[in-house]
Amino acid sequence: MGAQLKNYLHLHFIVFIWGFTAVLGKLITLDAMPLVWYRMLMAAVLIFFYLFAKRYSLKVSPKMLLALIGAGIVIALHWVTFFMAIKVSNVSIALATMSTGAFFTALIEPFWYKRKMIWYEVVFGIVVMLGLYMIFKVDTQYLYGIMIALVSSFLSALFSMINGKLIQKERPSVISFYELLSGVGLLSIFLAFQGSFNAQFFQLSSDDLLYLFILASVCTAYAFIASVKILKFISPYTVMLTINLEPVYGIVLAFLILGDSEKMNPLFYLGGGIILLTVLANGILKNRRRFKKPFKG
Repeated sequence: MGAQLKNYLHLHFIVFIWGFTAVLGKLITLDAMPLVWYRMLMAAVLIFFYLFAKRYSLKVSPKMLLALIGAGIVIALHWVTFFMAIKVSNVSIALATMSTGAFFTALIEPFWYKRKMIWYEVVFGIVVMLGLYMIFKVDTQYLYGIMIALVSSFLSALFSMINGKLIQKERPSVISFYELLSGVGLLSIFLAFQGSFNAQFFQLSSDDLLYLFILASVCTAYAFIASVKILKFISPYTVMLTINLEPVYGIVLAFLILGDSEKMNPLFYLGGGIILLTVLANGILKNRRRFKKPFKG
């Protein structure tokens, strides 16, 4: 019981860290693309040292390498749009809109795994749209941030679908290393074309450097490896349900750290609450359906 409680607390700590990611994105003064470039580069270096210490092989097949490059491009674009949404609106708006990720997943899954659409997913999708409508009504100044966060949410769902298949064939830390490296490569091409790689690009304030290191080490490299290990002791369903608390942790942290810039009107919290409760209900129904249905390995 003691060990199990320790694992549950560890899981909540990891989700809490992910919630803190959005706050760090707001605190870092860099634009979204340089921010993600530094994050992915630092995290890739840290995971490389982890792989070296564990003596894991980096050898993958050409087919797997191509798939990892594709996944790396998707996660890089997801992070860029996520941090862009935070920069142009605020943490609360971005995280509340990102809660739609579960429903983008529900939309993609039937095509990805060639299965029928589940009726309650369609109903929940409509309810989520109602929640989004309430958030849209909050203030038109946040409209651009909401639209970018929706794109980011879709990319996040797509990435989870891709990784769901890759994780069955290769070590998670090796997958992460190549995906992060591919993301750095893609963003380097963009930044090079923009002529961004100048002396000013590499001149970081001490605060930005500290926040970037925390983002890359604790929120990316550590959280990824720890979350994979947690799956050995806690069911994927419990992990998925707990991850849905990320927007809650993130919004509370943003309010405590960033203060007035995160204050929203009651309609926003009602809309966000509807989305979060629908995501939780979706998880509960999926779990019941999974246990009623005979397992096919």
